Amino acid sequence: MGSGSRGLLLCKSSSSLVFLIPSFTCNNLRFNKTIASSRAHRMATEASSSSSSVTGGDSINPLASSSVNGAAFSSSSSSVIDFLSLCHRLKTTKRAGWVKRNVNNPESIADHMYRMGLMGLIMADIPGIDRDKCIKMAIVHDIAEAIVGDITPSDGIPKEEKSQREREAITYMCKLLGEGARAKEIDELWMEYEENSTAEAKIVKDFDKAEMILQAVEYENEQGKDLEEFFQSTAGKFQTELGKAWAAEIVSRRKK
Repeated sequence: MGSGSRGLLLCKSSSSLVFLIPSFTCNNLRFNKTIASSRAHRMATEASSSSSSVTGGDSINPLASSSVNGAAFSSSSSSVIDFLSLCHRLKTTKRAGWVKRNVNNPESIADHMYRMGLMGLIMADIPGIDRDKCIKMAIVHDIAEAIVGDITPSDGIPKEEKSQREREAITYMCKLLGEGARAKEIDELWMEYEENSTAEAKIVKDFDKAEMILQAVEYENEQGKDLEEFFQSTAGKFQTELGKAWAAEIVSRRKK
């Protein structure tokens, strides 16, 4: 769904400035990549030091309380909280399509993503479909908007440029998280969705449209709005039988 000029403030840890959040405008997207990279290097160094201290082939409890594990968890916790603090913007940034139509108290990006996650949770089992992946993908699909904002077609930004901005944002966020297994998973899920390359991606793309028109029905009913354009923009674009069935049910509930 657009965005005007947006920017973020410095975030702090208990001891020092931890990272510089990206600044975004419609013309550019700027990152402080150096600090994110240094954190990744620091975490790799700490992990290497921890590994080299193990001798004799003894098994290790990864949750054991020790100075070595304590340092590793401290580093990991710092990256996690930095990442989550950045994602706070998903809770406070309103979906631009509704803002531009003067909807009262419009939903946030996180609101939209959350109900899409619920769609994945309650969907019927479909042979060959990884339902857990659908849930994760729904949570991840708009996560780059924590940095770039909610860019809509009416903003006049070419699709290729929008995709590039979001790609850079995902890269930054994964570096901020530490570039480990979870960061890699987020990156892969986002790319899979972006490229619409799997059956799960197609289902989640349909979730995205279905959630939007369901929200449109709710705003029409609650606020007396005419949001026909949202139904027109999604008509005939559902890719899966599940998406088509849900969309038909949603449209049937519009007040005539």
